[in-house]
Amino acid sequence: MIRRLLTRMGYMLPVLWLVVSVVFLLIHLVPGDPIQAMLGEGAAGADIQAARHAYNLDVPLPTQYLRYWGGVFHGDLGKSIRLNKPVRDLIVQAYPATLSLTLSALLVAILLSIPAGVRSATRRNRWDDRVLGFVSLLGLSFPNFALGPILILLFAIKLDLLPVSGAVSWRSLVLPAVTMGASLAAILTRMVRTSMLEELGQDYIRTARAKGLSERSVVYRHALRNAMIPVVTVIGLQFGALLAGAIVTETIFAWPGIGRLTISAINNRDYSLVQGCLLCIGLTYVAVNFLTDILYSALNPRIRQ
Repeated sequence: MIRRLLTRMGYMLPVLWLVVSVVFLLIHLVPGDPIQAMLGEGAAGADIQAARHAYNLDVPLPTQYLRYWGGVFHGDLGKSIRLNKPVRDLIVQAYPATLSLTLSALLVAILLSIPAGVRSATRRNRWDDRVLGFVSLLGLSFPNFALGPILILLFAIKLDLLPVSGAVSWRSLVLPAVTMGASLAAILTRMVRTSMLEELGQDYIRTARAKGLSERSVVYRHALRNAMIPVVTVIGLQFGALLAGAIVTETIFAWPGIGRLTISAINNRDYSLVQGCLLCIGLTYVAVNFLTDILYSALNPRIRQ
């Protein structure tokens, strides 16, 4: 078990290196000069050159690449060109907001999908199964950038129940969390239903019923635990989709997280900030997949053996 986890950790390092390297090269290949944009068209040549030197942009690209990784290994992600602040400090400020939003969206998806999927499986081909199937299809059909404004118009503007944007209190978290969690809930509902139908047809379920166990115990204590094994894998894989969706959702709701910070950095061609944000997102995604492996092993004893 320990050997398998160490091997899995070894696979993470090349993934992170590849992600950061590709982002580093692509952001530098985009036409335009961030220093010129920051100082303005009327800036003196000496000022531009001094700013390039201050941000290590006056050296060849391979040297910049090696210096960047040298800084990463020492915990230094550079300084934001636009904001003139250490990238590490900006990420530390924005990361908790993104993490709270992503985990809230994941919680919304799990709370909606597991009861709905179990209900749909136990009531197969009945009216409530068809209704839940239609609702999940509707959830899959609505992208974040369409669902978010609809929720704002309905719950924030028309009904005046929740804030439109920002991060004032926990109420500000409701609409963006539902926006991000809705599509994932639709995916997980279908996954739980399919997995539950497969488990409910197994011999051990018939044996449990023959022993006189209640239907609730058979469904939730026995079938659901085994049905959750593939669902956990999907949740781990879809966490990356939640992080990607956070970029759009945070922009719609003006949520002060990593996603909104990344968009701002890309628009300003803020090299160090873009690289730092994507490195943080990549680390989070890899860590979640690692935790998914551990949880998968806990649910499936055959993996531990």
